[in-house]
Amino acid sequence: MIPARFGSTRLPGKPLSDIHGKPMIQHVHERVRRARRPDRVLVCTDDDRIAAVVRGFGGEVVMTSRDHATGTDRLAEAARGTDAEIVVNVQGDEPLVDPDGIDAAVDGLERDPGLDMATLSLPLRDVDEMLSPSVVKVVCDAKGDALYFSRSPLPLVRQGASSDLRAAAAAAVARGLARKHVGLYVYRRESLLRFAALAPTPLEMAEGLEQLRALENGMRIRVVEREGAAGPAVDTAEDLERVRALIAAGAAH
Repeated sequence: MIPARFGSTRLPGKPLSDIHGKPMIQHVHERVRRARRPDRVLVCTDDDRIAAVVRGFGGEVVMTSRDHATGTDRLAEAARGTDAEIVVNVQGDEPLVDPDGIDAAVDGLERDPGLDMATLSLPLRDVDEMLSPSVVKVVCDAKGDALYFSRSPLPLVRQGASSDLRAAAAAAVARGLARKHVGLYVYRRESLLRFAALAPTPLEMAEGLEQLRALENGMRIRVVEREGAAGPAVDTAEDLERVRALIAAGAAH
């Protein structure tokens, strides 16, 4: 399922932004179709313009309420109308989403029947990214289940009595302890419906990270480790130009 809304504070009409002759939502749809595991791809939207474009390139649309606060709420509404046992959430602003990553996350969820959700992480090798609040970090237990997600540097390697945050973050990066969260989620259907029905939690609101609601309510999230780098999401006009350049250079192949 690909949630897509027309309204965006920084880039209105974002899903319909042109990328080399195709709307962005079509690039996302085509990348998802290249994954091995999904057997149905739905664009979930509340906007007739997006729906018309998706149907125009042969995609399937589920119309949802305009009142949803998050993409997860939109997915939950759409999921109630299906008999799917597993639902994959791919954001509509990820035109370079990795199809193999989708498959890896689904496989990770299916291998353990006790899991509620699965997601992905990548190595974090840049100290500036480690220190950036826009890059979400994750730490896991020995099974690979998420312990915590944060916009703060996580973990920090203690440097004796030193209070140098950059040095502590650099040490975590150097030891290979730093992992970047990739915002792709796979849910068991019943877990998605339960999650969407829960009230926002204190840590979720403090960090601005919806997945913390799941952890605060005892849900298990498996974090499948991947290598390489994630394709950029499109939040701004600058991001859009960067994606256009990457696709022109062959990053989508």
